[in-house]
Amino acid sequence: MTLRTISKAVLLAALAVSSTACSSLKKKKTGAGSGSDSDYIQGTSLGGGASDGAGGLGTPLPERSGGSSFLSSSVDKRRFAPVQFGYDSYVVSGAEQSKVNTVAAAMKGTSDSLIIAGFTDERGTAEYNRGLGERRAQAVRQALISQGLSGGRVQTVSFGAEMPVDAASNEGAWAKNRRAEFGITK
Repeated sequence: MTLRTISKAVLLAALAVSSTACSSLKKKKTGAGSGSDSDYIQGTSLGGGASDGAGGLGTPLPERSGGSSFLSSSVDKRRFAPVQFGYDSYVVSGAEQSKVNTVAAAMKGTSDSLIIAGFTDERGTAEYNRGLGERRAQAVRQALISQGLSGGRVQTVSFGAEMPVDAASNEGAWAKNRRAEFGITK
C-alpha cells in the first residue's frame, strides 16, 4: 500500500465516523419548533435531556404551539421569579423549589401555556452553555410536571449565555445569570 492509499482509507474512515455521529445527534432532537427562537436549542436531549430519560428528564415535549416564542411580546415574562442554579448544575435546589411550587399552583387554575427558558453564565463554550441551559429548563419543567402540571402545556428553550441579567464578569453576576425564566403564553 502506498501512503496515498493509506491516507484515503484514513480519510474515508474519519468521514464514516463523523457521519454516524452527526446522524445520531440528529436522531436525538425532539420537539423542534417553528418559533423565532429556532436559532437556539429547543427541547433537545443534549447530555440527558427530554428524549433519553437520563437524569429524570424523560417526559417528551409537545410540539411548539402556534409559533409561540419566548421573545414574543405576547409572552409575559415578568409574572414569576426565575429559578436560580448553582455553578455547572441543573438541579433545582430545595431553596428554589418554592418558586416552582408558586408557578405550578398559579398555572393549574388557567389554560395558559408556559415556556421555560434556560440561561447560563458566560463561562464555557456556546454549545456547552446552550446544552446546560436546556437541561436547566428541562429540570424546571419536570419539577412542574411532578407538581401536577400537564407536560403538554410546558415548552423549553435554551439561550445559554445570551441575554445575561448582569453583564459583569464576576461571581455575583455569574450567579444571577444561572437561571431558568418563565414565560406565559396566552
